[in-house]
Amino acid sequence: MSHSFTLGPGRAYPLGATADAAGVNFAVFSANATRIELCLFDEDGIEAKVDLPERTGDIWHGHLADAGPGQQYGYRAHGPWAPHEGHRFNPAKLLLDPYARAITDLPHWAPELMGHVVGGEDADLILDTRDSAPFMSKAVVVAAFDKPVSAGPDTPLDRTVIYEAHAKGLTQRHRAAEPQGKYAALASDPMLEHLTGLGVTAIELLPIQAFLTDAFLEDRGLTNYWGYQTLGFFAPDPRYLNGGDVAEVREMVERLHGAGIEVILDVVYNHTCEGNEMGPTLSFRGLDNASYYRLAPDPRFYVNDTGTGNTLRLDHPAVLGMVMDSLRYWAVEIGVDGFRFDLGATLGRRDQGFDRDAPFFQAIAQDPVLRSKKLNAEPWDIGPGGYQLGAFPPPFLEWNDRYRDEVRRFWRGDAGAAPDFAARILGSAAEFDHSGRRATASVNMLSAHDGFTLADVVTYAERHNDANGEDGRDGHSENLSDNMGVEGPTDDPGIVAARNLRIRAMLATLMLSQGTPMLLAGDEIGRSQQGNNNAYAQDNEISWVDWQSADRDLMAFVRHLISFRQAHPVLRQSRFLHSQERGADGRSDQIWHHPLGRMMRAEDWADAELRIVMAELRMAAGTPVYAADQDVVLAIFNAGGDAEVTLPPAPNGGWCIGFDSAGPERMQKDIAATVTVAGQSVLALIAGQSR
Repeated sequence: MSHSFTLGPGRAYPLGATADAAGVNFAVFSANATRIELCLFDEDGIEAKVDLPERTGDIWHGHLADAGPGQQYGYRAHGPWAPHEGHRFNPAKLLLDPYARAITDLPHWAPELMGHVVGGEDADLILDTRDSAPFMSKAVVVAAFDKPVSAGPDTPLDRTVIYEAHAKGLTQRHRAAEPQGKYAALASDPMLEHLTGLGVTAIELLPIQAFLTDAFLEDRGLTNYWGYQTLGFFAPDPRYLNGGDVAEVREMVERLHGAGIEVILDVVYNHTCEGNEMGPTLSFRGLDNASYYRLAPDPRFYVNDTGTGNTLRLDHPAVLGMVMDSLRYWAVEIGVDGFRFDLGATLGRRDQGFDRDAPFFQAIAQDPVLRSKKLNAEPWDIGPGGYQLGAFPPPFLEWNDRYRDEVRRFWRGDAGAAPDFAARILGSAAEFDHSGRRATASVNMLSAHDGFTLADVVTYAERHNDANGEDGRDGHSENLSDNMGVEGPTDDPGIVAARNLRIRAMLATLMLSQGTPMLLAGDEIGRSQQGNNNAYAQDNEISWVDWQSADRDLMAFVRHLISFRQAHPVLRQSRFLHSQERGADGRSDQIWHHPLGRMMRAEDWADAELRIVMAELRMAAGTPVYAADQDVVLAIFNAGGDAEVTLPPAPNGGWCIGFDSAGPERMQKDIAATVTVAGQSVLALIAGQSR
């Protein structure tokens, strides 16, 4: 590469590196820099530098003739080194373009990555002048895609069943899904057959935007497996590419769409991987620390509502614009169907706290592309007032951890758990029935990547996180789990049977509940993490789905549960059930029944030993004619021992067993006025006209 070249003026937009017929336009934001150098690298890693010649507002830009896709580049930003004023410019540090569509690799940890010297209480105040380029990722110019991406299935929310999975972990141990652990394997024929056979409609992938493994993990010989330390919001993580072409991600999405499966990405716009003032200078900090991050009253330090050291400043126009551009890129150019927002409460934070009218939510609401996507928030962070379940505006869905906890308590047999359990299976109306929100806003889950797998919920009473190297102190200490008498695996047939019963009952509960169900990958085949409830650093057999040990009978049962849910509209309504009289027939849309055959009374709910919950479900009062259905389901949840239950009168011809979690052979069997419900089981009955 020649070290003598000049740039033309170029354009301020679009941001990033944009190839055109004449070369490449480079544009990058910095409000506080005094000079920005474009750094170009040849195939031997030799660097050439030239100043971006133009500044339009806070966008620095220039056009390089005769350049094109494949060109590696980065930036060096000049400006004040004034930590107490919030400025940490250091031109010795090569910076990744925040809009990079691809990167060469991930940073290699070295002291040179730090903008400050290492060691000492005030080390972050002292400039480090060593060059970081040999250890730093380079951005890569990417050509525009030559054709539009195909449209996704656009599955209605009332038919959506989410499958949360890891891009690598789902296929790494699958012998037929090739190339194992890569984006392409996610959409290989064996995986498509599994997902479509199971009946899930959307796969929600843990972060695939390029992310960093923290230095302290590398020191322990571990890696960042989950991916919640974002380095670049536009570039796919290169670890899961097979040939290095970002088009592989697009092809994965296209193949999943072809099988009728939507793709939802878990995204992390609440913080970056640069950490606090003692962290590395990789991109945002070096380009404009005071603009990208929320800073403390002493701007040397960072607001840390995320627990990761920093918090992105989403009320800054340029930062909010970057996030919106990133979301639109993945939605429009890559074709994904939705997003799950990590620590979503942070996205709505202003100086006074969480605000459902914050700029991020307003930007989503007016965006013609994003407002129609499936948007799913984790409704909390660790900052003041950080728990915001139910507070998000439409069209957001929310992860409902209370559903998880109350379902676990009920099936564990906790005293007094029945009333809260009943509220959860009806969609958590107390939290979500406001502002025109629908019952589908509650994303119901039994387990997720963070915590025990479902199999471990019934196998371990305590966390077993020694492999994480934190002396077992990390992860949740209370998992509402129950080992059923023995900690860990056992050959005792009674305990094995009891665990299987409870797993089936909990899965049945999930698919009978109002809301949007989410299944953790591997729960359908009995996957264990050996009691590790915080496997964020375990890129190994602890986290990878073990297909060879799959419980095929359990998988068949889950397949039936999802099919049953899809066949019965009453189980997946958009309107909440409040035991209101329906105008069409005068019947209540939902009735709680007592096991003795009468309706439930207040004193029944106050019984701390209540272990049976019976819900008769119809279409909600107020359902319009075009959505009306005569479907009737009687769901009986028995967290106690075997019980004889008196059934309410059945409309139109009696009750028939839709499924019995304790006895698959009882499916489609007519029953009389009473029925024996096995302990630790769910019995779903359908009325005659619903068969």
